[in-house]
Amino acid sequence: MALEAEAKRMVAQFEYSAEEVNKGVREFVREMEEGLAKQGTSISQIPTYVTSVPNGTEKGVYLAVDLGGTNFRVCSVTLHGNQSFSLQQSKVPVPRALMEAKTSHELFSFLAKQIEAFLKTHHLDHFEKHKAQPGEVDYFDLGFTFSFPVNQVGINKGKLMRWTKGFNIDEALGQDVCELLQKEIDSLGLPVRVAALVNDTVGTLMARSYTSPGKTSTLIGAIFGTGTNGAYVEKLDRVKKMKEIDDATGGAANYDATTGLMVINTEWGSFDNPLKVLPNTQYDIDLDKESVNPGIQMFEKRVSGMFLGEILRRALLSLYQHPDAGVALFKDESSHTNDIRSTTTVADDSPLFKQWGIDTSFLSIVEEDQSDHLRITKQVLEKELKVEAASTEDCVAVKMLVHAIGKRAARLAAVALGGVVLSTNKLQEDETVDIGVDGSLVEYYPGFEEYIREAFREIEGIGEEEKRIRIGLAKDGSGLGAALIALVAHNAEQPL
Repeated sequence: MALEAEAKRMVAQFEYSAEEVNKGVREFVREMEEGLAKQGTSISQIPTYVTSVPNGTEKGVYLAVDLGGTNFRVCSVTLHGNQSFSLQQSKVPVPRALMEAKTSHELFSFLAKQIEAFLKTHHLDHFEKHKAQPGEVDYFDLGFTFSFPVNQVGINKGKLMRWTKGFNIDEALGQDVCELLQKEIDSLGLPVRVAALVNDTVGTLMARSYTSPGKTSTLIGAIFGTGTNGAYVEKLDRVKKMKEIDDATGGAANYDATTGLMVINTEWGSFDNPLKVLPNTQYDIDLDKESVNPGIQMFEKRVSGMFLGEILRRALLSLYQHPDAGVALFKDESSHTNDIRSTTTVADDSPLFKQWGIDTSFLSIVEEDQSDHLRITKQVLEKELKVEAASTEDCVAVKMLVHAIGKRAARLAAVALGGVVLSTNKLQEDETVDIGVDGSLVEYYPGFEEYIREAFREIEGIGEEEKRIRIGLAKDGSGLGAALIALVAHNAEQPL
């Protein structure tokens, strides 16, 4: 029982009380409002120049492309106007040589050729008609999901700030990525116009808004997966820094101000980088210190799938290396020493000893385990961590820590979502507040939404009204969502 008591002591460090949740929400709302007022704040509050969201009645065929990393995806989305759609797509790996090409032309020319191949396969009539009579057929509007840091200055204008994910083409830095793609599309003579630059959270918001039931349009698109971020619909007059941005771009950022709305990309992964209100354990401190970006994305490092496994690994390792042998994890001193098979062993090359050695899927399996004597946890410890013959007491300790870390992440997610709901005053304005979510945690982690809702009920200003907040999965923000942003961009240019 000594091990269980020690595990309980560790679990207590991950508890995130109702009082702390409320303190977090108040700071989140303050940082949101600061981000609406000026540039260079913790929560960046980036205007996306998307000034309306769909309602499910839209029709038409739109293209979307997604350069998310090692793959490039092209799809065409047919909107049927009754909240339904159909989608055709192709996906190709980006050759490594092009990820480090000398010129942007090499990469963007490759992307344009993939769009050409897609049109020949799925829209041959349109393609051939345009070739025969250029200018006679309608152009396809295209939404471009570009998952690298850009300084967006218009709905289809954004300058590349830096490459990530193994890409490194110096010549492209500071250039408008939509322009680079359009130039290569034009050189192939394709009937395609790059209408919108898309952030995946904004895509999630749009996808949910098109497919969500009822009259209420969606307020938030949020991702809780490998990383975390959210976008939401704000009243344009609350975005105080728009004047500063308009002045800085010389008014080059055209957008339709008549809707009175602006979709904002919060970049909430950087909420509370100075750790004024976020919970902090030794495991969080050590993880941050040894990460590639110490001191940054502090909220994300406590919430998203990329980091939860590493927090758990550090906590388990601490328990394993505990000096008191009677307490230490995976050291079953009470087992029969004459029977080697019953003694717990941890292989020298166990992922337990390697940074990033535990994947978040491990937490999902353990969280869900209801088997006798936690047999499934025992199996997954052996398979994933090379821990042989773990005792039931070991498994109980592992499960307690998994539960504490996963629940803390969900309660923190509620701080961000609850902060947006309160800041926008939507519970006062609408019957239902609709939130679209995507990502492996919300889709697969057992109980994640229930833990969010439990925290909602503890938030001052939400409480029992939590019942009026609807959370639904929004799939394919970079396909359907990107196509819908292209549609909004098209409509903004041609007001009805």
